[in-house]
Amino acid sequence: MLTFPDFQLPFTVETDASGIGMGAVLSQRGHPIAYFSKPFPPKLRHSSAYVRELFAVTTAVKKWCQYLLGHRFTIITDHRSLKELLTQVVQTPEQHTYLARLMGYDFQIQFRSGATNQAADALSRLSKEESSFSLILSVPCLTFMEELRKQLAQNETY
Repeated sequence: MLTFPDFQLPFTVETDASGIGMGAVLSQRGHPIAYFSKPFPPKLRHSSAYVRELFAVTTAVKKWCQYLLGHRFTIITDHRSLKELLTQVVQTPEQHTYLARLMGYDFQIQFRSGATNQAADALSRLSKEESSFSLILSVPCLTFMEELRKQLAQNETY
């Protein structure tokens, strides 16, 4: 069951890339908020596992930027070398392109083996007919008016 996001809690983005596509899960405290799956274009299917995994990370962050921008979050991937993404030497133009897409976000990357990254792993292996879907449950939570009422109630001149 999907849950509503709580912007006071940190987000987690779990990603996985297979040979045919990518899958991602946005969650908080282990409860999913949204799922995302997308097949790879033919050119990306022939790229290295590193490039496919990096594409999955950047695509998921872009998909959920409205949740992640301005908030600290954790990216969980089953590709060990991505754990050092922010500290390794950038050697290819592809790496520059993907890293530029992550600029401005406050995140850390954690490694988790593929066997324990089951939801994102399953989403990345959907066939073309089943994939390219996104499930999101979101309701705006407007707190400005309630906060204004509280502040005005405490101020004697109003």
